[in-house]
Amino acid sequence: DLGHSFNYMLEELEIYIDNLAKVTAEKERIGAELSVATQIQASMLPCIFPAFPDRPEFDVYATMQPAKEVGGDFYDFFLVDEDHLALVIADVSGKGVPAALFMVIAKTLLKNSAQTGASPKEILEKVNNQLCENNDAEMFVTVWIGILQISTGKIVCANAGHEYPAIRHAGGCYELVKDKHGFVLAGMEGARYREYELQLKQGDGLYVYTDGVVEATNANQELYGTERMLAALNINPHAIPEEQLPAVKADIDSFVGDAPQFDDITMLGLYYRGPAGNSQ
Repeated sequence: DLGHSFNYMLEELEIYIDNLAKVTAEKERIGAELSVATQIQASMLPCIFPAFPDRPEFDVYATMQPAKEVGGDFYDFFLVDEDHLALVIADVSGKGVPAALFMVIAKTLLKNSAQTGASPKEILEKVNNQLCENNDAEMFVTVWIGILQISTGKIVCANAGHEYPAIRHAGGCYELVKDKHGFVLAGMEGARYREYELQLKQGDGLYVYTDGVVEATNANQELYGTERMLAALNINPHAIPEEQLPAVKADIDSFVGDAPQFDDITMLGLYYRGPAGNSQ
């Protein structure tokens, strides 16, 4: 009986080792695929800075740090024409691969619609209806979009359930712009959205972000919050975005400490030098 028991234990151990090897190999394969997916997602977002070295009228910079290998946050900026710059920041519901796939669709639709010359209101309404089609997963995305007229500094904006933007006028501090939110995209077909205008002058700055910034949580379950975010921005409010965004991220990291990151952290900053491009 003892011999049979040892033989059975040996057989079970061999089966266990074989299964462990298969599971390990599968995990390595999945890890490799996720690594490729991370690279693909990162390459879809503008990541070469300075983004427009031949345009002295403005500086734009953005960062995205996913909570998992791939995330649902995204940002975008591109010239619609020689006098209009589109700015987009968005947050897809959920995490991981499903959110990343939905993010690719939403980003593509938003850019395609914006490049037709449509207004922010028209862009959101069109893309919302497109995303509502066959949305069996019932996912949604919050979006803030602004189109800057470079020659005048006027930004026409629309907000689909996203966080409030922050604006700084030259000589002042960053403050929230408590705009009126429309419904999230892909939440309800036929939703309508409102536009509003922001006026930038020489030396003004704009900062938009996802909820992963203000909802970053430390070990004591305290939220980073908008007050800390504004305080971090206002430590050096006149800094260009390429210096300011890393400083805000460093402040978030200091606050969070060793607590795990539960949400994607995405930020986009704009510094407007004006038509002449000579503001300091």
